Amino acid sequence: MVKKRISRRKFNSMQQLSNQDGVIAALAIDQRGSMVKMMESAVGKERYHIDMVYEFKELVSQELTKYVSAILLDEEYGFKGMKSKSQNAGLILSYEKTGYDVNTPGRLPEILPEESIQRLIKKGADAAKVLVYYNPDDPKDILDKKHAFLERLGDEARAADLPVFVEPIVYDNHILDDKSPDFAKIKPSKVIRTIEEFTQDRYHIDVLKVEVPVLFKFVEGFNESNPVVYSQKDAANYFKVASDAATRPFIYLSAGVPTKLFHQELIFAGQSGAKYCGILGGRATWFDGVAAYASGGKDGLIKWLDTVGRDNVEHLNQILKQYANPWYQIYGGKDNIEVFDINLA
Repeated sequence: MVKKRISRRKFNSMQQLSNQDGVIAALAIDQRGSMVKMMESAVGKERYHIDMVYEFKELVSQELTKYVSAILLDEEYGFKGMKSKSQNAGLILSYEKTGYDVNTPGRLPEILPEESIQRLIKKGADAAKVLVYYNPDDPKDILDKKHAFLERLGDEARAADLPVFVEPIVYDNHILDDKSPDFAKIKPSKVIRTIEEFTQDRYHIDVLKVEVPVLFKFVEGFNESNPVVYSQKDAANYFKVASDAATRPFIYLSAGVPTKLFHQELIFAGQSGAKYCGILGGRATWFDGVAAYASGGKDGLIKWLDTVGRDNVEHLNQILKQYANPWYQIYGGKDNIEVFDINLA
C-alpha cells in the first residue's frame, strides 16, 4: 500500500479530535434554528429567551466534554460552549450557513460570509465542518455547483492546513418525506453513491460525517410498529457496501433518532463489517436534557447531564470501544502515514 501523506498539523488535529484508540468519539450540538425551536417549545413562548440556548449549550459542553474526544459547536449560539469545554476535548466548528434558500433550486450550500478557515483556526478550531444537502440524482448543473463548492472547500482547508469534515445529507426531489417507507427504499443507493463521490481525492475531505445507509426503524427486528422495508440481511449488506465505498475516514451522525435506536444502529453497523471510525452524536445524547432544563433550570440540567447524559455518552463509548476503528486504519495504520511539515509563512 502506498503511504498516505498527511501534514503534521492535520495529523495532530485528527489525533486531538480522537480518543486514545484513534476513534472520533465526539458530541454534536451545532444546531441553530432547530435548537431555538426545541427550547422555545420546551419552555413556552412566554418564558423563552435566547440566553437559554446559550446557557444550554454552555452546560452541555461543560459537563459532557469530560467524557468525549471532541465537540462540534456553532459560534452563533455555542460561543459559551466553546469556552466551557474540557481542554482535553477537540473543537470542531460549523462553517456553513444553516438551512438553504427554498426559493433557489437544489438546496445549495453557503459558507458563513463572515468566516474563513483561517478565522476558525484563530478561534481554536481543530477542524471545520460543512453540511451539504446532496441528491446524486439531481440535474447535472446542480451537481456541478455542489462538486465545485466542495472542491474549493477542500483546497481552502489544505491551504490553511486544517482538517475539514463534510456532512452530506441525502434527499430526493419527489419523495419529500425523508422518514417514510418510500424514502427508505431509495436511501441506501443515495448514501452509497454519495460516499463514492466525496471520498474521491479531488475533494480533499478529511472525514465524512455520514448517515447510516438505511432508515433503521424499518429494519426487520428493529421496526417495532413500523413496516419492514429491509430484511436484516439486506440492511447488513447496505452497511458493508457503503463502508467499502469509502476511501477516507467516515463517522456516523445520529440524525435525531432516539438514543436506543442510535445504539442499535452502531452495533448493527459494526456487526455488519462497517469500518466506521467514530461518531458525532447529537440529539441522541442530549435531547432529553432540554426538558430537564425547562423544568429544573440550570441545576436541573446539570443534574441530568451528570447522570443520564453521562450514561448516554459512556454507553456510546463502550459501543465504539467494541466496534469502531481508528481513523488512520483506512490508510493502513499509523505506520503507513507519512507526516510532513508545511511552511505557512
